[in-house]
Amino acid sequence: MRYADGDGLTAKGRQRREGVRLEAVGLLAEGVRPPEVARRLQISPKSAYQWQKAWRDGGAAALASLGPVGQRCKLSARCREKLAAYLEEGPAAHGWDQDQVWTGARVATLIGRKFHVSYSVSGATRLMRRLGFTPQLPARRTAERDEQAIASWREATWAQVKPRGRPARDGSVSRTKQDSPAGRRPDAPGDAAASPRS
Repeated sequence: MRYADGDGLTAKGRQRREGVRLEAVGLLAEGVRPPEVARRLQISPKSAYQWQKAWRDGGAAALASLGPVGQRCKLSARCREKLAAYLEEGPAAHGWDQDQVWTGARVATLIGRKFHVSYSVSGATRLMRRLGFTPQLPARRTAERDEQAIASWREATWAQVKPRGRPARDGSVSRTKQDSPAGRRPDAPGDAAASPRS
């Protein structure tokens, strides 16, 4: 395939796709059949047939790009700039002082507090990525965690209670041992198939 689903979300990508559609129209106008158009342009035959139908119904204008698709961003460009500045300040500046991590849920909450706009966690995550940030997952550790006590327990206690592995033995690592053809009985099934024909 020439391009995968989801590609072409930028203006340049939309122009490239429109160019392929218009090239297909040119071939169809010359009398080239849709399967051959698909092969030449490295697109699916289904797309070639759909473009042929759209071209017949509405001409080349029917294959022009319709512009960006999807829901428009709920925040204006100015609000997105403010949000980027808030994210640069860090979570502690906005009330999350447990750890310095921006999660999708925290960003959705921040957007609601600052801009009075409701965002889902996935929508806030996509917006973060668009702004050049990546969401992180907080480390799930209790505040009372004692690293020194954990290290000493691992050295002293865990070494004593740790289960032992199986003892090493000579031979195969698998539980079943493959039979050797040299050790096969002469009257075993399949023996005739292995002998040369006369």
